[in-house]
Amino acid sequence: MSKNIFYMLLFIAMIGWGASWVNAKVLSAYINEFEMIFIRYAITVVSMIPIILTMKLSFKIDIKSLLLVLLTSVVFILYLKYYFLGTKLGTASLGGAFVTTLVPIITFVMLVFLGSKEVKKKDIFALILGAVGVLTILDIWNASFEMLANQANIYFVFAAFGWSIVTILSSKSTKVSPIIFTFYLYVITVVLDALFLVDFSKIQVESFDNIFWINIFVVTIIASTFSNTIYFLGIEKLGTAEVSSFIFLVPFSAIGLSVIFLGEELKYSMIVGTVLTIFAVKILNNIRFRKV
Repeated sequence: MSKNIFYMLLFIAMIGWGASWVNAKVLSAYINEFEMIFIRYAITVVSMIPIILTMKLSFKIDIKSLLLVLLTSVVFILYLKYYFLGTKLGTASLGGAFVTTLVPIITFVMLVFLGSKEVKKKDIFALILGAVGVLTILDIWNASFEMLANQANIYFVFAAFGWSIVTILSSKSTKVSPIIFTFYLYVITVVLDALFLVDFSKIQVESFDNIFWINIFVVTIIASTFSNTIYFLGIEKLGTAEVSSFIFLVPFSAIGLSVIFLGEELKYSMIVGTVLTIFAVKILNNIRFRKV
């Protein structure tokens, strides 16, 4: 496969990740957060099996990695809960811009406290720039304290912390393929969710119309199965540094799709804040934007 085709697939994958915020907003009118987790990842697990078989990957996983998957699954469920609730109560555009740009910054700070990162002068500048960017996304300059401290924003912050922990925990798995780790992460997430959190008697299947199933298809097959597979293959074939630059398409696709499909307001403060935060993340992680 040529690089140009792979770049196009990565572009579609990032649009899929951005679209998941819109999907969550639409699906919140049909199901609650735990029902969403079960339906989304049960379908994703089934759809990943033929991909894993085609790639001839082994389903074997060692006990240590499985225990790590179990721990990660618990945090993953918490992330998904707050991601869903924040989007339900707030806007998909804010969630997509705020959370996806805040996660790399929180992850960097966590790694510093864990002793895995050293802070350089450029990092201090980047963190300040990132803080300004995040505050600009929230439009702090024109918002009251009550607006900033609303429930949706708090949920988005919790979601960002949750995904940062998932990222760090996932990076500790070195004995299995990232795709296999993700597969078992989804499997255990579905099992835990089904056993302890979902009340199947309250799922109103009769309300599931075409809009519901279209959004389920996008959030499972496109955003989860396709996007994750292409992302991991991209890291394997192109390298982490090159693929990382594509992630910056996610917040902009979330904003754009929210405006188009949900009619949300396009705020310049969100665009400016996202750009500032992206440059902060670029500096923190030494990411070079790919030259066309």
